[in-house]
Amino acid sequence: MDTIAGLFSFITTPVSWIIVQFHKVYGAMFGADSGWAWGLSIVSLVILIRICLIPLFVKQIKATRGMQAIQPKMKAIQERYKNDKQRQSEEMMKLYKETGTNPLSSCLPILAQSPFFFALYHVLAGIANGKPIGEIDGPLLESARNAHIFGAPLASKFTDSAADVAKLGASITDVRVVTAIMIVLMSLSQFYTQRQLMQKNVDLSVKTPFMQQQKMLMYVFPLIFAVMGINFPVGVLVYWMTTNLWTMGQQMYVINQNPTPGSKAQDEYLTRLLKKVSAHGAIKGRSQKKIVAAIVAKGPDRNDNERKFITSLTKQGMAAQADGSVAKSVEATVDADAAGGSLQKRQQPKRQSKSQRQTPPSKPSSKK
Repeated sequence: MDTIAGLFSFITTPVSWIIVQFHKVYGAMFGADSGWAWGLSIVSLVILIRICLIPLFVKQIKATRGMQAIQPKMKAIQERYKNDKQRQSEEMMKLYKETGTNPLSSCLPILAQSPFFFALYHVLAGIANGKPIGEIDGPLLESARNAHIFGAPLASKFTDSAADVAKLGASITDVRVVTAIMIVLMSLSQFYTQRQLMQKNVDLSVKTPFMQQQKMLMYVFPLIFAVMGINFPVGVLVYWMTTNLWTMGQQMYVINQNPTPGSKAQDEYLTRLLKKVSAHGAIKGRSQKKIVAAIVAKGPDRNDNERKFITSLTKQGMAAQADGSVAKSVEATVDADAAGGSLQKRQQPKRQSKSQRQTPPSKPSSKK
């Protein structure tokens, strides 16, 4: 454990310093020894880290979509060179290079966040053992040790003995109830986030092994977090649960605003956009124009959702432009008028009754 702590010592001090700065703010509001002051300091640390990781999250989204798009080509390469693993690897690398995709890019946010997670873990472990670590020493160390969240000390774990918990001024029942609830919430939030991704933001027109792997991870990850969670201090559970909630909200925003092409979320997004266009006769948002422009640029390569959107615009007498705006479609209007005119012409003749058809037309009388 000391070896691992030494590996992350370069970031342990900055993490502890950030927590101390947030604690000064929240300590003035709730009291220096309050669990809320220390708990909110950890939550604020998460938010700060995740804001810094937003550029990596954007890269992750693009990388994941890129990997989904090339899955059929990857499958074809595997089938073609199934007896030649070396050639298969070479062709895969060539495909990655041509498409600008990188399988490791989807793991960037997790990898970038790992040092902060381990640093916080060792900060809290130091608090539990009464050892100064980073900027937390002396009175701050004692304050952190006395901080409780719903009766559970920040440094306590589900697996702690009653004697260890008693040293931190708490009961084993409080600690296990609080940690159990937090572990369940942490696992459920992880499951819901992955389930939301699989059900709404995956291209349903492409059935690949990648989708099966993602579906398996949807069940495996929550179980892993549940098993690992019993060894996490309460402070780390606060950190990880906040991270999961942030990821869930961030993903929900991305799915609603920039869904994966071909997904159920894209169909819902384009349906909402079509209603706005029908009501206002224009596309106003920059991000909306960007999505429509991308659809126009695809031409015949559009998926079913995008073709339905373009067709619906045409039926309303509008056409999507290359810059993402919409304009009145002259051709659609002319076609609609022509269709309406021919319909009127077809409707003009009235059906005659049998007696009318048998009665010969009367000849006009001529005056001499």
